[in-house]
Amino acid sequence: MNILITGANGQLGSEIREVSKNETKYNFMFEGSKELDITKSQLVEDYIITNKIELVINCAAYTAVDKAESDVNKANQVNANGVKNLVFALEKVGGKIIHISTDYVFNGENFTPYNESQDVDPLGVYGKTKREGEEYVLNSDIQGIIIRTSWVYSSFGNNFVKTMLRLGKEREKLGVIFDQIGSPTYARDLANVCIELLKEDQIDDHSKIYHYSNEGIASWYDFAKAVMLYGGIDCEVNPIETKEYPTPAKRPNYSVMNKAKIKKDFNIEIPYWRDSLKECIKELQK
Repeated sequence: MNILITGANGQLGSEIREVSKNETKYNFMFEGSKELDITKSQLVEDYIITNKIELVINCAAYTAVDKAESDVNKANQVNANGVKNLVFALEKVGGKIIHISTDYVFNGENFTPYNESQDVDPLGVYGKTKREGEEYVLNSDIQGIIIRTSWVYSSFGNNFVKTMLRLGKEREKLGVIFDQIGSPTYARDLANVCIELLKEDQIDDHSKIYHYSNEGIASWYDFAKAVMLYGGIDCEVNPIETKEYPTPAKRPNYSVMNKAKIKKDFNIEIPYWRDSLKECIKELQK
């Protein structure tokens, strides 16, 4: 099977590259935005047809949440139109898609974990454009799965864990938001799930949405405290409220997702977020 990984140089794309090295059954093609710009429809169609792509794992995304508020067109081009281009090209060849989405499609007003059937209500441009991308998959004729994830970090790319490790070494104390609650996700764990879906050939004849993050919940403050602990860094971390750190984009206050569906349907075990964080920091310290 010929499989295209878009956004191949990002956190998840890079992790898929690592965990797929021993998967000789598949022919993986890894393309970053410079090699394959998914916002260009003809380019996408030509690539998929020429390379006989049978499945796309779409990791490409415009993820600069705050910048998206002013760069609406770019966010829309990548997160919505880019997905449309992939879907339309795959429809022509009878291909499939695993599309990565986000917890930011929710407004964060819940007090219990969101399941896949609950209404979406994105607060900002990033969440709105990611939801539009979901709709292109849901309304298409191709076989596909949407995986919503949250608070992604990795030993690759730029992310919260790396930022905290750096700032923790530079400063004696930090203030980190405590009133936004979610679930950190190690991109390597998510990459392993994507590979497992391929192995089991469990992409059904109609589109479905699944939620995946590591088990457990945390505030950004809790997350930062754990990073300092496992990173062996002596930096005082203090809790602050969201209103003390205003940003252009409004974030959901609570975006914990219920993973019961993906665990049941694909018989997978999900690691606890602290255990996965330890593994990532070990990787970074090698």
